[in-house]
Amino acid sequence: MKNNYVKRLKCFLKYTLILMGVVSFTLNNTYAVKRRPQMVTSVNQQQVVKGVITDPEGAPLPGVSVQIKNTNKGVVSNFDGSYQIEAPATAVLMFSYIGYGTQEITVGTQTRIDVVLQPELTDLGTVTINAGYYKVSRKESTGSIARITSKTIEQQPVSNPLASLQGRMAGVEITQTSGVPGASFEIRIRGRNSIRSNGNEPLYIIDGVPYASATLGDRQTSASIVPGIGFSPLNNISPSDIENIEILKDADATAIYGSRGANGVVLITTKKGKMGSTAFRINIATGFGKVANRIDLLDTAEYLAMRKEAYANDGIDPLPFNAYDVNGTWDTNRHTDWQEELFGKSAYLTNVEGSFSGGNRQTQFLISGNYNQQTTVFPGDFNNDKISVLSNVSHQSQDDKLALQFSANYTLNDNNLPAISLVREAVRLAPNAPDIYNADGSLNWENSTWNNPLRNLDSKYLANGSNLISHASINYKIYKGLEASASLGYTQSRLKELRTIPSTTFNPAYGLGSEFSSAIHNNANRDSWIIEPKLQWHAENTHTKVQTLVGLTFQEENSDRLSQFASGFTNNSFIKNLAAASSIFILGDTKAQYRYQALFGRINLNHRGKYILNLTGRRDGSSRFGSDKKFANFGAVGAAWIFSKEAFVAEALPFLSFGKLRGSYGTSGNDQIGDYQYLDTYAFGNAPYQNIVGIRPLRLYNPDFSWESNKKLELAIELGLWKDRISLNAGFYRNTSSNQLVGIPLPGTTGFSTLNANLDATVENKGWEFELRSVNINGDHFKWTTDFNLTIPKNTLLQFPDLEGSTYANTLVVGQPLNILKLYGANGVNPQTGLYGFTDFNGDSTISAPDDKQVVSDLNPRYYGGINNSMSYKRFKLDLLFQFTKQQGLDYLATNGITGAMLNQPKAVLERWKQAGDQTTVQRFTSGLNPEGLTAYINYTQSDAAVVDASYVRLKTLALSYTVCNKETNNLGCTLFLRGQNLWTLTDYNGLDPENRNSATVPPLRFITLGAQFTF
Repeated sequence: MKNNYVKRLKCFLKYTLILMGVVSFTLNNTYAVKRRPQMVTSVNQQQVVKGVITDPEGAPLPGVSVQIKNTNKGVVSNFDGSYQIEAPATAVLMFSYIGYGTQEITVGTQTRIDVVLQPELTDLGTVTINAGYYKVSRKESTGSIARITSKTIEQQPVSNPLASLQGRMAGVEITQTSGVPGASFEIRIRGRNSIRSNGNEPLYIIDGVPYASATLGDRQTSASIVPGIGFSPLNNISPSDIENIEILKDADATAIYGSRGANGVVLITTKKGKMGSTAFRINIATGFGKVANRIDLLDTAEYLAMRKEAYANDGIDPLPFNAYDVNGTWDTNRHTDWQEELFGKSAYLTNVEGSFSGGNRQTQFLISGNYNQQTTVFPGDFNNDKISVLSNVSHQSQDDKLALQFSANYTLNDNNLPAISLVREAVRLAPNAPDIYNADGSLNWENSTWNNPLRNLDSKYLANGSNLISHASINYKIYKGLEASASLGYTQSRLKELRTIPSTTFNPAYGLGSEFSSAIHNNANRDSWIIEPKLQWHAENTHTKVQTLVGLTFQEENSDRLSQFASGFTNNSFIKNLAAASSIFILGDTKAQYRYQALFGRINLNHRGKYILNLTGRRDGSSRFGSDKKFANFGAVGAAWIFSKEAFVAEALPFLSFGKLRGSYGTSGNDQIGDYQYLDTYAFGNAPYQNIVGIRPLRLYNPDFSWESNKKLELAIELGLWKDRISLNAGFYRNTSSNQLVGIPLPGTTGFSTLNANLDATVENKGWEFELRSVNINGDHFKWTTDFNLTIPKNTLLQFPDLEGSTYANTLVVGQPLNILKLYGANGVNPQTGLYGFTDFNGDSTISAPDDKQVVSDLNPRYYGGINNSMSYKRFKLDLLFQFTKQQGLDYLATNGITGAMLNQPKAVLERWKQAGDQTTVQRFTSGLNPEGLTAYINYTQSDAAVVDASYVRLKTLALSYTVCNKETNNLGCTLFLRGQNLWTLTDYNGLDPENRNSATVPPLRFITLGAQFTF
C-alpha cells in the first residue's frame, strides 16, 4: 500500500512540474508581448497617469484592478500599491478590489491620482455568489444561498471541509459523528426529506464536477472504530485548498440540478491564481487535541458499595465466583481512571501548506501543496496522514473572446487506527480492575479474570485512499452577448481497507495460534466523467436585462468493490497477505454503472435593477429507474423585488439602505436509491451445494420505479439598515417530499418481504430562518462585527398509507417527525418496590411492545444556530464562534448497562432507591441476576424516562492572530495565529458529547493550534 502511495505521489508531482513549465513559458511570452511598444490609435491625446492605491490605514494594496471604463484596457497595481496607465483626458478610471468599494475617477488634466479604497461594511452588494451554472450578486439573487469563504475556513483547525460550516449557516445542520480521524459528518439541509436514512445526502459539486459522497468503505472493516457511514470521502478534500463553499437551499437555487437537488447542493470552489506578481505563501501550524469532557464515574469505594448492595438487593449470598471485583480476587484498594488510560492521551496535529501563484491579465496560475497529520487519543502509534496537491491555470485571449481554465486536485490519505474503539470499555471497566501490564511488560490477563482492554490495539484498521478531481472549461464569446462554453470533469477515487484480527487479541490461556487469525480486505474504486456544453446569451436595454442559459449534461459513473475475509495464517507476520491465508471467503464482489443525462435551462429578467424574475428547468434521465420512468421534469420560478429602490420607500424610510422581498416555488428530485434497484437481481449463496455455488433472488422487477419528488416553497425578506450597518434576513420555507422510495410489504408466500416501489407517503419540512449581521464599531483602528443565525425547523410525516402493515410500523407515526422513538410511558420508580414502573396502555397487566409503546419522543432539534463576533485592533484580530442547539437525546444511564452489574456507572446512580418510601428517579441496584430488576431496567431503556435534555452551547472556534509585518511594505508578510476548536461546552447532558449523543466513540476533540503564515 505504501509503495502505491509513493508511486502515485511521484506521478502527480511530475505532472505538476510539467504544468509549472507550461505556465512559466506562457507567462514569459505574454509579458514579452506586453513589453513591445504599442501604437496609439485613439484620436484623443494619451497621457500617463500614475499613483498609489492604499487602504484607510495607509497600507499599499497590490493587485488592484485599474481599468478604463467601457474598454478592455487596464493594469494591476504593484506590490507597493503603485500603478501607471496611459489614458485620454476624457477617460474614467475604475479602481476595484475584492472586499473594497469600487471607485470611479475622471482623468481630466490629472497626471497623478492617489486612491484610498474603503472596505465594504458588508458583502451584500458587491459579493458575487456561485449558483452552480451561473453567478449572481447577492443583492440580486432570487434564491436562498449561504456562503463562507477561505478566510473563515482557514481559521479552523479541521481536516474535513464540512466541519468549517458548523454553526455558521441557517438551515444547515451538521453533526460530527466521532473525533476519530477520518470519521464522517452528517449534513442535513433544511431537514430530512426521505424516509430512507441513506437518502438524505446533498449533491456535492467541486469546481463544477459532481463528487460522490457515498463511502467506498465496507462496514465490516470500519464499523467498530469509525461510526456512521465509515471512512468519509470528503476527508480526501483539503480545507486549505478551498476558496469558498456555497449551500443551495431553496427551489430557485436547486431546481436547475433537477433529480439530484432535493436535499440541497453543496458547491465547493477551490483556490485560483490571481493577477499580480508571483506570490509565495507558507503556512505552518501545530497543536494538540484532547477529549474535552469525561463522564463523572464512581470511584472504587462507591463502585464496590454499589456492587455489594446490588447482590444484597437480589438476595445473593455468598458472592458468585465470577464477581472478581468484589469477592476479593481483585485488589479492592486499587483505582484506575480508565478514561485517562484508554482515551486520555493528547492527539497531535501538524499542518504545513505552501503555494505560489500569480499572473497577468491574460494568464493566472496557482500551485499549492498541503501536508496534514493527526494522531489519536488512544495508546499506541496511530495517525492519519494526508497529502494534497492543487494546481490550476487560467488563460484569456487578448481580445477577451477565448477563455481556458484547467484545475486538478489530488489527495492521498493514509489512516492507521485500532480496529476497535476503546471508549466503550473505558467508561464501563471496574475502577479496581487489574494492572494492564505484567512486570515483564507483557499484557496482564490476571489469570483469565478479565479481557485486557489493550488487546484491541493489536487489531488494526488501515485505510489508504486517493482522490483526483480534475476540471477543464473553455468559453468563447461568439459575438456581443452570446457565449458558448463546455465544461469537462473527471474524478477518480480509490480506497483500500484492511482490518486485522490476530490471535494475540485472544487470551493466551486459550492456546489459540495464528491459525485462528483473520483479516478483512476491502478494495474499492470509483471513476466518473461529465461533459456539459452550454450556451449563454444576455442583452440589455435602458431598463431591462435578460440572461438566458441552456445546456446539456452527460455523466457516467463506474464503481467496483471486492471484499474478502481471510483466515488461517501460518504466522501473524503474514496477516496482511491474502496469499498466506489458508481460507478465503468472498464477502462481496460488485460492479455498478450509473448513467445520467439532462437538458437544463435558465431565463433571468431584471427590470430597472429592482424587479427580478428567474426561471429554471431541467429534464433528467437516470439509469437507476425503470424503463417507463427513466425521465422526469423539474423546474422552479423565483422572483425578487428590491423595494428600497422605489422612490416612495427611500423617502419614507431614509434609514433603509437595502430592502428586498423574494420568493420561490419549484420541484427537485431524489435518485439516491442505488443502482439496479428496479431490476430482478440475484446474489450468490453462502454455502456450496455439491461443490456448486448457487444463486438466490434478491428483489423483484418493477418498471414503474421512479423518482422521489420534492416541492419547495420559500418566502423571505432581506433588509439593510443605516448603510448596511445592520443586515437582517428572515425566511420561511416549506419542503414537501412525496413519491417516497421505500419497500412495500409483500405476503410471505411470494418469497420476498418487500417490493422496491414508490409509496404515496409524504414528508414535510418547514421552518423559519433568521440571519443578522451588524457592524458594531467601524473605527480607524478598532472594528467589531457580529453575525447571528437561527433556524427553527419542523419535520412531519404527513401521510403513509397502511403504515401499520409496513416494516416502519414500530418506528414512524403519521403526524410526527421521522426521527422519533416510540416508547413506553414511564411512571418513575415505585416507592414500595424500588423498580421502574410503566403505563399499561392496553390494560393486559403486561408491559410489552408494540401495544404499550404509545409515547413519542422527538429527537430532532427544536432550534439551532450560531453567533460569531469578529474584532480587530490595529494588527490584532480575534474571532469567536458560539454554536448552540436545543434538542433531546438518550440518557447515558439507558445506554451503559444495568446499574449494579459489573459495569462502572456515573455518580448520578448514587441517588437510587434504597428503602420503601424513597422518592427517586433511579431504581434500586441489581446485579442483573434478578429477573424483575433486569426486566424493569430493559423497559426503562425503551421508555420516555430515558430521553433527556441534550441541548448545548459550545465555543466552537476561537481564532486570534497578529500581523507582524505586511508584504506590501516589507516584501515579507508574517502573521502569527492561535486557534482553538471545541474549547468549551455548556450542557446538562450526562454523556460524553451532546452533539452526536454517542458515548461509545471518541467525542469531537478540543484542539488548540499555534502557527505562522509567511508571504513573500
